[in-house]
Amino acid sequence: MTPRTHLHFNRYEFKYILEPGLRRDIERELNFFMALDPFVAGKPDKKYTVRSLYFDNRGFTHYYDKIDGQLTRSKFRLRTYTRDPAEPCAAFLEIKGRHNNIVFKHRTPLDMPDGACFAEQQGGTVDRILRLSRPDEVLQQFRFELARRFIKPVMLIDYRRRPYVSRLDPEFRVTFDEQLYGEATEDLFPDKVGFRRSILTGKTVLEVKFRYHVPSWFHRIIQTYELHRISISKICKGIETFGLAPALD
Repeated sequence: MTPRTHLHFNRYEFKYILEPGLRRDIERELNFFMALDPFVAGKPDKKYTVRSLYFDNRGFTHYYDKIDGQLTRSKFRLRTYTRDPAEPCAAFLEIKGRHNNIVFKHRTPLDMPDGACFAEQQGGTVDRILRLSRPDEVLQQFRFELARRFIKPVMLIDYRRRPYVSRLDPEFRVTFDEQLYGEATEDLFPDKVGFRRSILTGKTVLEVKFRYHVPSWFHRIIQTYELHRISISKICKGIETFGLAPALD
């Protein structure tokens, strides 16, 4: 089963890093104004898995675009919602980026036979994406980046997410991402295990997502707990954890 997400969106995203105690306090406050996303309401731990295989080139152009604070940038990833390669689960080719302060995401689903999973498909990761993705603008851009920048899969990131939705404004969402792990691999489900490394151990990434404005009650939470918005990328943290990006002169 896959969480319901739009194939295309433009919105603002603010991020914060929380220690365990602060995370508990903020989540307790949110319960007055927000409800769990219905997708996780029936799950024992009220969370779901997010697994993404990110693409970059040999010079890690996308990584340095983020580090350098480029106002217009984008990256490709292959996303699914399970850590079990045998579990049938939807997979999506996504391009996510930023134009000034607006975050955008466009995704296209991979068409797999009912009951099948990505790991069961024949060929390498890129071959499977090209064969299974729908022929739309996302796939066209992906083909262009393969030819122009020679992008390839470089880093797998997965984590557990607990999502909340505002009771008054469905466009205002908050997610708590924890248990972040990275692995330097070209596969969505690597055959070998044991090379995963923890990223931001013991911490939670709080993501605030909205179309128009942050409600006044959340501003009060920011002020009360002295939250400091930071520019952080899970994939960049993974690349740094593994020391993948070459040093620039």
